[in-house]
Amino acid sequence: MKFCKKYGEYMCRRPKQLPVVGFKNLKKILKKCSGQSRPAHRPGCDPSPQASFPSHCSVCDGTFFPSLLQEMSAVVDCFNNRAQKLLEAHLASGFMKCIIWLKGNRRGDLVSLMQEGRDLVTYALVNAIAIRKILKKYDKIHLSTQGQAFKSQAQSMHIEILKSPWLCELMACQINLRETNANSGEGTPLFEGCSLVFNNNKPSLSCEVLGLVKLEVDLTCSICLDTVFDPVSLACGHIFCYMCACSAASVTIVDGLKAAKSKEKCPLCRESRVYEGTVHLDELNMLLGRSCPDYWEERMTRERAERVQQAKEHWESQCRAFMGT
Repeated sequence: MKFCKKYGEYMCRRPKQLPVVGFKNLKKILKKCSGQSRPAHRPGCDPSPQASFPSHCSVCDGTFFPSLLQEMSAVVDCFNNRAQKLLEAHLASGFMKCIIWLKGNRRGDLVSLMQEGRDLVTYALVNAIAIRKILKKYDKIHLSTQGQAFKSQAQSMHIEILKSPWLCELMACQINLRETNANSGEGTPLFEGCSLVFNNNKPSLSCEVLGLVKLEVDLTCSICLDTVFDPVSLACGHIFCYMCACSAASVTIVDGLKAAKSKEKCPLCRESRVYEGTVHLDELNMLLGRSCPDYWEERMTRERAERVQQAKEHWESQCRAFMGT
C-alpha cells in the first residue's frame, strides 16, 4: 500500500488535537509548481540567498518551506510535550504518581499506558515519513537539493522529530512495558513494533509501524566505543554515556552537563550549545541494564571508583576555596 493511502487512513483516525504535517496541502503547492519551475540557470527560478531556508523557485518561494517549518515545529513541540508527560507519569512512584495521573486525566493501568505510547510513536514516525517524502518530491520537481538542505537546517534547529530524545525513550518504554506485561501474566495486547536488537553484541533500538519505515537507533557510544552506560541524549539527538559526555563537555559529574560552557560542542556533529538541553534516558537505562546485566555490573564497578574520586576532588577544591576566603 502506498504511503499516501496509509497517511490518509491514519489522518482519519488520529486524535484531532494533534497537529500534523500537511502532506496533501504541501503536495498541492508543488502540483501548482510542477512544469513551471526550472533549474537556476533557466527562466522561472528566483534564487533567494537571503531566505531563512533556501528556496530557488518563484512559485514555491515564501509558501512551501515556511509552511513546512511551521508544521514541523508544531509537531515536534506537541510530541515532545506529550511524550515527556507520559514518561514522567510512568516513572513516578507513590503519591506523586497518583497526582500526575489525575492531573493528566489518565487511566493508571498498563494497557492505556502502552496504547498511548504506541500512538505517540506512530504519530512521530508517520510525520517523519511525510516530511521525508515531501522534501524528496520538492527536489525531484525542482531538480535541486534544496529539500535536503532544508532537512539539515531543520535538524540544527532541533525540529527533526527522529532526533528527539523522547522518541528513543518511548521506544525503550514500550519494550519495558511489554516485559512487565509478560511477567504479570496478563493477556493484554502488545505492541511488537519496538525491539532491542543485538548485532555482534552491539545493541540498537528498532521500530517499525504501519509497515512503512524501520527506524534504527545505534546504542554504541562514539566516545568509548562501547554500549552506552547511564545514557544521555544531547539537544542535537546524539546519545552518549553520561561520564563520556561530561568528559567531552569538560565538566565533572558533580557539576553535571548543565554546567558546560556554550562553546563546548557535540563530539559527533560539532554543534555547540547542546549540553544545556541534555535529557537523561532513564527508560533506556533500565532496558539496557536488564538486557546486559553482566556488562552493566562491570561498568558500574569500573565507574564507581572514578565517580567517588571526582566527588572527592570537587569537595576538596570547594574546601580550599572556602578556607582561602
